[in-house]
Amino acid sequence: MNVIGAVKAYITKMIDESDPGMKVLLMDKETTSIISMVYSQSEIQQKEVFLLERIDLGGTNNSGSNSGLRYLKCLVFLRPTPQNIDLLSKELRNPRYGFYYIYFSNIVAKADVKILAENDEQEVVKEVQELYMDYLAVNPHLFSFGLFNCMNNWKSSTLQKTVQGLASVLLSLKKSPMIRYQANSEVCHELAQKIDGFISNESDLFKFGQASQPLLLILDRRCDPVTPLLNQWTYQAMVHELLGINNNRVNLSKVKGISKELAEIVLSAEQDSFYAINIYLNFGEIGQNIKKLMEQFQEKAKSHQKVESIADMKAFVETYPQFKKLSGNVFKHVTVVGELSSMVSEYELLDVSEIEQEITSQSDHSSHLQSVRRLLNPTSQKKIRDLDAVKLVMLYALHYRNHASNDVRGLIKMLKKRNVSEYLISSIDAVLRYAGRYAHTNEIFNVVEAVKITKRLFKGLSGVDNVYTQHKPVLNEILDEIAKGRLREDLYPRLNGFTSQQINPRSQDVIVFFIGGVTYEESLSVHVFNKNNPGMRVILGGTTIHNSKSFLEEVNETIRANV
Repeated sequence: MNVIGAVKAYITKMIDESDPGMKVLLMDKETTSIISMVYSQSEIQQKEVFLLERIDLGGTNNSGSNSGLRYLKCLVFLRPTPQNIDLLSKELRNPRYGFYYIYFSNIVAKADVKILAENDEQEVVKEVQELYMDYLAVNPHLFSFGLFNCMNNWKSSTLQKTVQGLASVLLSLKKSPMIRYQANSEVCHELAQKIDGFISNESDLFKFGQASQPLLLILDRRCDPVTPLLNQWTYQAMVHELLGINNNRVNLSKVKGISKELAEIVLSAEQDSFYAINIYLNFGEIGQNIKKLMEQFQEKAKSHQKVESIADMKAFVETYPQFKKLSGNVFKHVTVVGELSSMVSEYELLDVSEIEQEITSQSDHSSHLQSVRRLLNPTSQKKIRDLDAVKLVMLYALHYRNHASNDVRGLIKMLKKRNVSEYLISSIDAVLRYAGRYAHTNEIFNVVEAVKITKRLFKGLSGVDNVYTQHKPVLNEILDEIAKGRLREDLYPRLNGFTSQQINPRSQDVIVFFIGGVTYEESLSVHVFNKNNPGMRVILGGTTIHNSKSFLEEVNETIRANV
């Protein structure tokens, strides 16, 4: 199972099945993101795609003055929404291009196809197809729908879009699954029922030859409010936590002295070999690999210094594209890692992360309270961010909320003395209410007896957790139970009429979906799980991909929505 491979296969089908010749690709905002996640603009243009246009940004014309473009074929790739059907109808009434090959990212209603046929008076539409890629393929095992604050509009729009997105994931991977869901979450049960109903209504589409029964497990982000609050130390997760990743793009415009070319960069494992190799490595290892990349670049630069003859010039020109690509990669990653390093130092993130990890993986109230107080003390030499100060109090409050001597009030007083914003302070109570009955202390913290842990700063020792990676997401335990065929029926019931006697208790293909968002730490967990369990294939998805800032927004919106 590979969501990037599935999307790429559909895009190749879309481009290759149309007649040869120059083409225009007409998209909407969402489908533009879907394609850009797996292909760069230059890669698309190499496939005879001459022009990329957005139908929702005036990519239609009613003047009738575009006869000069009629020799071009138009590939239309849209979500089947009422707005897009309307815009496409206007395009067909006055076509700018010779022929139209229409592809929808999901199932399109017959009534909508009829509307398009009625507007195709010049008979320019060659074909209409459904290609099921209504999701963002982030990593081979990770997908997202890009839906922020999903609980705020759950009933009105998010539920429907989530159903459509999950259906397209299943169809693109050719899986008709058994459905299980988190029993104490109403939204999980509701989504499970909707997906089951969708599969029943479209049963002909879900007739696949399956060697074993796949599993779709629907979880509620509230079952693990801890993982999104932690600082991260692997490359992809760290970039998202400190700089933010939006559809593989990182905004560096606020970095001091940044050049215009690096104001926004793309981090895609499909298009960047260095990123692909380092995406799951820890910060110390990345630093060593950056050094090697620099040395490689310097060696190539030296070989290009002497261009004295026609032969030298010819050799340089032939290798220039690769050289230019390498130089761009070097500067990009040196800039990113340099900025991460500066932030780690400026915000005292090593000290912050060590206490975060201790709170989440050990049980020693007195020691943890003193550690948090020390970092919050305004007279401390540690200049931690308000966000990190609040997250430490949140983790302490989640862990010790039932402890007789907990001092959450005292810690909040210390935050107020630091002039922390009311929004962040109020988020502490919001996180506790958010977790509520969905999470219990013993389940969300990997608690062990307090022990002295030797600091192994980014040594990357195989199979050995260092002090900054002690925490393991709740997902780890769930995947372990699935692998053993022991996922509890009372906690994760089956929806669609299956009983334990009717199915293979151990599913080889598993899709885990989080309502309320997923994290790159959980993506790392799935990557490691797949590596260690070659007989199983796990795909992870979420309504969005969180860092701690976006997670706190989700928490506050969920509490306001009172879901």
